[in-house]
Amino acid sequence: QDQLKESGGGSVQAGGSLTLSCSGPAPINFCWGWFRRAPGKELEGVASLFLRTGTDTPYYSSSVKGRFTISRDIPKNTLYLQMNALKPEDTALYYCAAYQSPCARNGELLDRPAGSSEWGQGTQVTVSS
Repeated sequence: QDQLKESGGGSVQAGGSLTLSCSGPAPINFCWGWFRRAPGKELEGVASLFLRTGTDTPYYSSSVKGRFTISRDIPKNTLYLQMNALKPEDTALYYCAAYQSPCARNGELLDRPAGSSEWGQGTQVTVSS
């Protein structure tokens, strides 16, 4: 049984917005974030939070910084990815993952977890031009 469940994917025109949600457990001092795989391409890190008892630390890939926002609702155990100004190149299967830190190295978001991880089943995002 999947522990993480994504929702919110869909089809949208370029310039539009979508919000992805991921519900499930994610412990403190872990990373909780989003990855994507476009057809014919490698897995890519999109955005992650390093979960703290205080303020979480966000990390973004350069391709989405300024357009996407990652956040979480602690009481609801839900992670969100607000995606604005979507482009056709954002088309991919988006996965939610909770994984051991580090989330990034030298300030660059990792494209895949370095340690143990839990994954959702993925949700498709399609952006048409």
